Amino acid sequence: MSDEPRTKRQPIGEPMAPVRSIADALWSFWSWGQRTERFAYVVGALLIVSGLVHLTLLVVTGAPWQGPLSLRKASTFGLSFGVTLITITWVASFLDLSVRGRAIVLGAFTVASVMETALVSLQVWRGVPSHFNLETTFDAWVARALAGGGMVLVALIVVLTVAAFRMNPSLPISLLVAIRVGFATLVGAVVVGALMIAKGMLLVFRGDPQAAYATGGVLKPTHAVALHAILVLPALAWLLSFTNWSEERKLRLIAIGGAGYIAFAIVIGVANLTGLSLASPPIATIALLAALSVLATGCLVISSAARGTSPKRIQGVR
Repeated sequence: MSDEPRTKRQPIGEPMAPVRSIADALWSFWSWGQRTERFAYVVGALLIVSGLVHLTLLVVTGAPWQGPLSLRKASTFGLSFGVTLITITWVASFLDLSVRGRAIVLGAFTVASVMETALVSLQVWRGVPSHFNLETTFDAWVARALAGGGMVLVALIVVLTVAAFRMNPSLPISLLVAIRVGFATLVGAVVVGALMIAKGMLLVFRGDPQAAYATGGVLKPTHAVALHAILVLPALAWLLSFTNWSEERKLRLIAIGGAGYIAFAIVIGVANLTGLSLASPPIATIALLAALSVLATGCLVISSAARGTSPKRIQGVR
């Protein structure tokens, strides 16, 4: 297979029913994907299943939702890593990467995602904290492995972000901007995650692990919101390819949605750092306006794509 980039598109012909066309285009990411991509999709789905199983157990058993020993943590890691792995695999299909480079990056991302989720779930079932826990030799090794896996993920995200910012004339500018903003926000999310771990470990080394468990995750909402811009924005831009709108109009919508998403993440971050409630007037107003801009953009894009007549679809770079 050649490493030369090209954009796969459905041949122009009679338009299909919009919803069926979107479904077929989604399926083609699997049918045209490399073996590594298909494996990542399957693993991502299994991680989501793991998260749902832990969530079901949490609800059925009435176990506590809070605390470092809660099943919620295993559920959150399974769902988040599952969605993120699938998202990264999908978005990476639009990046100008060599066949070998794509396989290496996605393979490493898949292994790291499984390791992070498995180790957190293992510690939850053992009844001990997964992070900031150096009580025994085994727990310390788990904590180090989680930190190591996190560093691998950060490095891979940086590699993909650099690839996203390389010139790629084969992609529409609206999709390219959405991917770049998504990756830039994702880098922000991993930086926030690293800050949380650093703060928690500092407290542990000072001899106050309870404070680490209580305050180490104060930025979790910011981390969670920033983490999924890489899914929301490229998905909206891709759906716009099913409309007959001009590229200028598509870019304006992505700019509005992206600005709203970033504003919402910043507001959540300010609230987390200052301890202000999201219900307080200035914070609540800005957060509501930002969320509404993203929601309105999403509703407009989805409804327009569902009614669209464009026979073209963007399938990614190979």
